[in-house]
Amino acid sequence: MTTTSTEVLNDLIEINNDRIKGYQLALEDLQSGDADLKALFSAMVEQTKKFNEDLAGYIAGAGDEVNRTSTALGALHRAWIDVKATFSGNDRKSILEECERGEDATKKAYNDALSEGYKLTPQEKDLVSKQAAAMQENHNKIKALRDAEK
Repeated sequence: MTTTSTEVLNDLIEINNDRIKGYQLALEDLQSGDADLKALFSAMVEQTKKFNEDLAGYIAGAGDEVNRTSTALGALHRAWIDVKATFSGNDRKSILEECERGEDATKKAYNDALSEGYKLTPQEKDLVSKQAAAMQENHNKIKALRDAEK
């Protein structure tokens, strides 16, 4: 069975919605001295909302319905759901570790979307590729911050 581009793009929207919720929860758990992370996480939330708007534009343009929810179904989405459930330490390093796990899931979802088995139009593939590159940069920032913690 071939996965349609609408299904692929909606999957990305779903994991992005989970990513937004994960970072919003992380923002709640940050301490007053974590202004740098507050700014970074807030920027990631806004960037992800923009990514979803762009993905939704392609779905709506094809005359299909945009999925605006997040979901606990499917392996691609489980890591951000797990991240949201494990912000119990409230310390900077543990928050960054959980965010990195979530970023790994997002990265995997984008890499899967770009794989040969999915039927994206050239324009959709270009958009997803650009978003994937931005997601890789975000992952690298989170990882570097995590690695800098003692």
